Amino acid sequence: MKLSIIIVVFTMCFAGIAYASEGTATFYNRPYTPSACFGYEDHGPLVAGVSNELWNNGEACGRTIGVMCTGATNLAPQSCIEGTDIAVVVEITDHCPKCSSTINLSEDAFSVIANPDAGRIWIEYDE
Repeated sequence: MKLSIIIVVFTMCFAGIAYASEGTATFYNRPYTPSACFGYEDHGPLVAGVSNELWNNGEACGRTIGVMCTGATNLAPQSCIEGTDIAVVVEITDHCPKCSSTINLSEDAFSVIANPDAGRIWIEYDE
């Protein structure tokens, strides 16, 4: 019985990793409004804009995604916050059609997982 529970938990942990998508993230500074999804309605500091890849004609609005830093896209030392399991959950509030990154995090959200001096980072995210 204990072994089967351990196997189920172990499998569930790796199932999440198997479905993770990869991309890049940058950040933007306050104010975080207005946004394409909610206008001037404030949705807090942990928000993000997404590129056309995730926008899906606005269906992304209000969804939450988990984002984890996996490394620097440049030579910035120690871009990710120490601890490989640090992730931030953000609400999608904006569209960033001209972004060269997959996700444009609020500076508050970016700072949870990476040093803002890095500017742009590699990420894994789940929807």
